[in-house]
Amino acid sequence: MITIRILGLDPGLALMGWGVIDMTGTRLTHVAHGVIATRAAEGLGVRLMCLHRELEGVIAELRPVAIAVEQAFVHKDPSAALKLGHARAVALLAAAQAGLEIAEYTPNHIKKCIVGSGHAGKEQVQAMVRRLLPQSRVDQADAADALAAAIAHAHLSSTRARIAAALA
Repeated sequence: MITIRILGLDPGLALMGWGVIDMTGTRLTHVAHGVIATRAAEGLGVRLMCLHRELEGVIAELRPVAIAVEQAFVHKDPSAALKLGHARAVALLAAAQAGLEIAEYTPNHIKKCIVGSGHAGKEQVQAMVRRLLPQSRVDQADAADALAAAIAHAHLSSTRARIAAALA
């Protein structure tokens, strides 16, 4: 059976959560997770460069073939939405440079896949990620959200593959 390695990302300028899982058939295995942090005291360019460099390192070390990125949730604060957009752009750039298959999902879609409710709270997402990947022992909300994006992509991509096989 083929194993597919998926990197999930929860983009943010201050904190970018990442999580990597392996999917073999329908079995999911935790590989690694973490959070890339930048300091607000640094300029925007330096912070984006830090995110890019760290993300390149994760991709080079763990060698995923696909990436699932959480789409931006537009807040009422345009400045925060713009900063989030910059972080997402860095994530998409790093993934494209590495030649990864890129998938984007709304936060509600990821929550629905993981918890069953599109309006689930962060605590519920974290609890379900711990249940689905007990070996992860994830305790950072941003890393749990990233793992949730990877899990959602694994579920959705395997469903698409089964449908394509049935239609063939």
